[in-house]
Amino acid sequence: MKVPLLDLKSQYETIRAEILPVMQDLFESQYFILGPHVAKLEQEIGAYCQCPYAVGVSSGTDALLISLMAAGIGPGDEVITTPYTFFATIGTIVRVGATPIFVDIRKDTYNIDPALLRDRITNKTKAIIPVHLYGQCAAMDEIMTIARKHSLFVIEDAAQAIGAEYKNQRAGSMGDFGCFSFFPSKNLGAFGDGGIVTTRSKEHYDLLKTLRVHGSNPKYVNKIVGGNFRLDALQAAVVSVKLKYLDTWTEKRQMNAKLYRELFRKQGLDEIVKLPQEIENRHIYNQFVILAPEKRDELKAHLADSGIGTEVYYPIPMHLQACFNSLGYRKGDLPEAEDAASRTLAIPVYPELSNDQQAYVVEKIKEFYV
Repeated sequence: MKVPLLDLKSQYETIRAEILPVMQDLFESQYFILGPHVAKLEQEIGAYCQCPYAVGVSSGTDALLISLMAAGIGPGDEVITTPYTFFATIGTIVRVGATPIFVDIRKDTYNIDPALLRDRITNKTKAIIPVHLYGQCAAMDEIMTIARKHSLFVIEDAAQAIGAEYKNQRAGSMGDFGCFSFFPSKNLGAFGDGGIVTTRSKEHYDLLKTLRVHGSNPKYVNKIVGGNFRLDALQAAVVSVKLKYLDTWTEKRQMNAKLYRELFRKQGLDEIVKLPQEIENRHIYNQFVILAPEKRDELKAHLADSGIGTEVYYPIPMHLQACFNSLGYRKGDLPEAEDAASRTLAIPVYPELSNDQQAYVVEKIKEFYV
């Protein structure tokens, strides 16, 4: 049996009849950059994420970058975030000239531990970037309380978490900025790169729109320096069609997560392999990540030999990446992140996954450990 980590071809077949006419209309219009498709998606995503404003941008990475720019963060500033995340979270901080300050993660959610935040705040701290990892929100009440006390910006890295909720609040609606990715492998993926920033502030909204077109407002008049962060109309059109199906796909992912728990329990593996914990309201399962007791890499190889796709998110925590050596972190400084990096493994959870495929995945994990 073959079980890919993700099966986008199967997803496309379910929406092909709706996607193709939209593409044809777009090609006929020859309106490829910004325009009505982007404006429509911005309204839809804003409403979906419980925010009055949204600004389409060129990628999830650029969503983070433009948010940092809009917050005025630059050289001499510090931004507190997690070391257990995709590179873009940290890379964008460095690109604006600021210094990333790492705080370790919680064991249960793999998200930043708010109990450790206060001790890392200095007079240089300007922002916190919590990452809603794997589709589950960070503990935003505690994070926002700390941020407001110290007058810090909060930029939610919600690239993996569109539709996730914390105490009935949508990801991207709680901080000053919410940053989303439409990379094809995400729960809501485009046909290429794309992203969006949500905000509740009209001032931030206007600034984001100016920054995404090189800081020009009106056209050819520049009082600030921005960048080319425009969202392609084609990507916006695709995402707009997919958005109508997102909640259905999320429910299927949640059903798959529930079945995995039952299968692991029936096979006696729930005492051996640690499964994801649902702590904060609505987990959307962008990934279903297990914690292996030992020999994670050997398990990954065993599953590959059995035709099962898996992925390690992320094998090297950010504080141990060579390009950040100058920050002075050493192995052992952030033990929870380092442990997660060495033992976690994502297994297939996409909506089109069959029950038989899930049973096969668990059977092969049992074959390895028992």
